Amino acid sequence: MSNTKTSKKREPLFHVAKREGLPALNATLIRLGSVIAALIVCAIVTMALTGENPIRVYATMIDGAFGSSRRIWNLLQSLSMLLCVSLAVTPAFKMRFWNIGAEGQVLMGGLASAACMIIFGNKLPNIILLLTMIIASIAASAIWALIPAVFKATLDTNETLFTLMMNYVAIQLVAYFSRVWENPKGSGSIGIINPSTQNGWLPMIAGQKYLINILIVFALTIFMYVYLKYSKHGYEISVVGESQNTARYIGLNVKKVILRTMLLSGAVCGVAGFLLVSGTSQTITTETAGGRGFTAIMVSWLAKFNPIVMILTAFLLAFLEAGAGQISTDFGLNKSFSDILTGIILFFIIGCEFFVNYEIKFNKSSKEVK
Repeated sequence: MSNTKTSKKREPLFHVAKREGLPALNATLIRLGSVIAALIVCAIVTMALTGENPIRVYATMIDGAFGSSRRIWNLLQSLSMLLCVSLAVTPAFKMRFWNIGAEGQVLMGGLASAACMIIFGNKLPNIILLLTMIIASIAASAIWALIPAVFKATLDTNETLFTLMMNYVAIQLVAYFSRVWENPKGSGSIGIINPSTQNGWLPMIAGQKYLINILIVFALTIFMYVYLKYSKHGYEISVVGESQNTARYIGLNVKKVILRTMLLSGAVCGVAGFLLVSGTSQTITTETAGGRGFTAIMVSWLAKFNPIVMILTAFLLAFLEAGAGQISTDFGLNKSFSDILTGIILFFIIGCEFFVNYEIKFNKSSKEVK
């Protein structure tokens, strides 16, 4: 009679399980707890590395964002531009089309606006010029976004790599035209466009340069919320995002939804490009998008693709950016230190989503199981 060995396994001490449903109050408390924990860790890091009083550091961050009316308007401008690009990527991401190319799409829109300012600046009335600029910007960005969408819909290419690579093409196109239109010659940059006539510049409202940008982005936010939540197109985006096979089964034209959604995504990037050129800097450089195309992904994801909630997430990132810059200035610290604090805060905020969506369950016993 042969001996049989009994294999024994010990139950793990705990396991991770997906939450069936977490009450909104509990989710809010988890997120607030993560912010408090992040501030505590940042305080410890600040004292350990610099010896500065963390309360003073936090006060400086608040002062950097809200210390004067000018800082407040700059904060609102940063918030609105980041929010605009976040609105652009949201329909595509909700459809599970990973559009990493918003940076390039914004640049192409801005390049189209700058081209109109340079070519038609002294030939068209300002109102007609502005209309031409926004149409050209929307068209350029929409076409730029449509290219990877066509390849995805017809050849099932990897949209992440495709859109990412198109960013670099857009950057090089802007760099090329910066040489073609450089002013003054030899500078390698376009400089402020139409400074004497201000043709193609968005007008100030109530004496505020950025107010029109903020109002346009606010209107876009309301539109995108209604579009995604209540329109037929928004419903189709959700269905395709859940399952393309299900979408086909109920009769949706998946290719059409992909193309239409990416056209919309690109068009909103075009609005951002127009506002950055016409309403913000009045020029175009390879840094015009300023990394917003990548930061917007975080804003959209943290807000669960809800345009209204994205106002809060965009505000958080804009506040951290403004506050971090002020820390570097007031304390004479390397900007890397302020980036460390920002990174810690974002790490806790993003990490808390794990505990919102999952829970750790401890096993009641660790008996050996045959």
